[in-house]
Amino acid sequence: MSTKIRLAGVIRESIVDGPGIRMTVFCQGCPHHCKGCHNEQTWDFAGGYDSTVEKIIEEAKKDKLIKGLTLSGGEPFAQADAMAELARQAKAEGYNIFCYTGYTFEKLYADFEKHPEYKKLLEQCDWLVDGPFILEEKSLMLHFRGSRNQRILDVPKSLEQGKAVMSEYN
Repeated sequence: MSTKIRLAGVIRESIVDGPGIRMTVFCQGCPHHCKGCHNEQTWDFAGGYDSTVEKIIEEAKKDKLIKGLTLSGGEPFAQADAMAELARQAKAEGYNIFCYTGYTFEKLYADFEKHPEYKKLLEQCDWLVDGPFILEEKSLMLHFRGSRNQRILDVPKSLEQGKAVMSEYN
């Protein structure tokens, strides 16, 4: 059975959305509407197009340079079940997972009971850039993130310790 996913687009080879050469998957739909967002076209939940997790994985496998998948948006946690399945299948193929969210790790963690799909997605992630983009905190000098309030977290360590743990990329 195919897992449907709503996309805004895919970049086949990116070097700015996480470590190494990556496929970046932009999901469609975002509740945050951050001022200054560079992906405003991803906000509308009715926009974009339907695809499947399996199709994305097949496309990634065609490019031997790709070392990981980046989940971006839009808001990946707005489609947490589908994104978790994409990440699970990608990890099974040997890819690492880098994910962006406008939520903080603390907010996602606190909502595990209400939204178990958040935990499912986080359990598949290696790194998480968390927090909304804040235009006043924007810096072009930051690695893999847009504003100074955002953090790059080591997700396995964060889940293990039950608190945000910074990654080596901060």
